[in-house]
Amino acid sequence: MQSRGSNARFSGMGVRSPISSLMLAMFATMASFYVAGRLWQDAQNRVYLTKELDRITGQGHNAISVADTLKIIECREQRKKLSALEMELATARQEGFVSKQSSDMKKKTPEKGPSIVIGIFTSFGRKNDRDAIRKAWMSTGAALKRMEEEKGIVARFIIGRSANRGDSLDRSIDSENSQTSDFFILENHVEAPEELPKKTKLFFAHAADSWTADFYAKVNDNVFVNLDSLGNSLASYSSVPRVYIGCMKSGEVFSEQGHKWYEPDWWKFGDGKTYFRHASTELFVISQAMARYISINRSLLRTYAHDDVSVGSWFIGADVKHVDDRKFCCSSWSSGAICSGV
Repeated sequence: MQSRGSNARFSGMGVRSPISSLMLAMFATMASFYVAGRLWQDAQNRVYLTKELDRITGQGHNAISVADTLKIIECREQRKKLSALEMELATARQEGFVSKQSSDMKKKTPEKGPSIVIGIFTSFGRKNDRDAIRKAWMSTGAALKRMEEEKGIVARFIIGRSANRGDSLDRSIDSENSQTSDFFILENHVEAPEELPKKTKLFFAHAADSWTADFYAKVNDNVFVNLDSLGNSLASYSSVPRVYIGCMKSGEVFSEQGHKWYEPDWWKFGDGKTYFRHASTELFVISQAMARYISINRSLLRTYAHDDVSVGSWFIGADVKHVDDRKFCCSSWSSGAICSGV
């Protein structure tokens, strides 16, 4: 009996064993699919995240942690906010807003600023041209001081520093300035013909920071200016908050390397290869709001191959009145002309 019972139990176990094995195999298969699915999903997530990081940071396949990515994104967001605040500040200033600190300073110093600041662009080795201007219309010494105090006209020669800072070129300018006190030296600018657009931007930025004038003018050191005619002409624009005055012109954009007027960014000016309207480089004037606009946005405003085109590009999309005044054309002297080239 015992033997028969034992056999029966063994027989039952033999029947159940294949079923258990089948169930076990099914569970194992399902578990394998689950694990494989999770691994595949994680892999897809990693691929997606990598692509998103590449898109956001522009760093291709370089390894970068999530924490670093978040820092980059945060920095870019802060930069956008800062740019927006700078633009809002520029707009507020153009509308006449001043901070409490500025208002308090004005109460302490109620005297009016100059009517115009004239930057005469010069370079090394042009002392004879500077002396000719001093004798013709700029004055020197006490006469220069009276021109500032009585007429509200500030005139300075604008120059940078030598590439070999402190050399004989720098020393000659320092020596000349010690005698005349009529230079405005851009200490952080290297004087070079190809750097003229950057020099122009720095002049307007630093002039706006140094003087609160109604107008700011740029003129070359081979141009003679009739200051009375200039003052009379600008008086009619004193009520225009944003104005850009000069001998407006356009012209061909040259794309051939080696050409005297070669423009590396020629392709940006369209198939017609023609510059937009801008004031000729010999002499042009901008209002206080536009000088402060340049000062505030100096790090954002790009320059082209030529200084007059660069200035025109800064204002082409701004709410500024362009004035084409032929009296600012210095190529020939005529009755009532403001300037004459030599």
